Amino acid sequence: MLTLCLDIGGTKIACGLADSAGTLVHNATCPTPSGVGAEQVFAVVAALIGDALRAAGGSVAAVGIASAGPVDVRAGTVSPINIPAWRRFPLRDQVAGVVPGVPVRLGGDGVCMALGEHWVGAGRGAHFMLGMVVSTGVGGGLVLDGKPYDGRTGNAGHVGHVVVDSDGDRCACGGRGCVETIASGPSMVRWARANGWSAPAGAGAKELADAASAGDPLALKAFQRGTTALAAMIASVGAVCDVDLVVIGGGVAKSGSVLFGPLRAALADYTGLDFLADLRVVPAALGGDAGLVGAARLAALETI
Repeated sequence: MLTLCLDIGGTKIACGLADSAGTLVHNATCPTPSGVGAEQVFAVVAALIGDALRAAGGSVAAVGIASAGPVDVRAGTVSPINIPAWRRFPLRDQVAGVVPGVPVRLGGDGVCMALGEHWVGAGRGAHFMLGMVVSTGVGGGLVLDGKPYDGRTGNAGHVGHVVVDSDGDRCACGGRGCVETIASGPSMVRWARANGWSAPAGAGAKELADAASAGDPLALKAFQRGTTALAAMIASVGAVCDVDLVVIGGGVAKSGSVLFGPLRAALADYTGLDFLADLRVVPAALGGDAGLVGAARLAALETI
């Protein structure tokens, strides 16, 4: 029987059906509504679930949910920063009401991304892994000893808020000097523009990466600055959690060697401990489907 999986973020809501091998046999998305109430946002989720149930023939084995955070997996509630209508929204119970009699498990989108890559993506075979998304923000999740690690509340692995500059800019989280303020796509673009990068209005991380690939010195410096911050964070997480693999996805990761080349070079300068010498950093393999696949795996682990 198939597993129903959801991946809910501030930009889009995705719903899929995964088989026991981690293959998505159904996948649909809708934009996340903005400027509406909590129930109107959930109405989109419920409609996607209804379509998936019809595609599955009416029943599924379990439901897994990957949600932007913060989350409280014990209470089953979510408070995504980019979905202001949901504050301590009882997402798990609401989904259970649409799919009665089926086990429902909630996880943060970072840990689900990591779990998906660990199951059938670039992290297969890794025992201790950090999965990361570098995009409009910097997110992450941990798989430790082959199992998802979500911590006390479900928010373990929020690596975008590791502090790498104690005197740095304020972050949207309320802290200061988080890696996200330096290494996210918008942060790198903002720094480049502030330092003289002349690009058309609306140019973003993709255009910055294209400019860096073409040798633009300011674009290259923006990526150097961002990857150095990422390297400092990865080395810190590696030292604390003793991970052997880092898998990076997200829009900025599509920059390829523009990101991974300077990142690996900078990482070598931060990983002096012997047990970090073999730490590998690789691109993600599942693209935007990692959260759905990981949510399906999360649900399967709950029911094994």
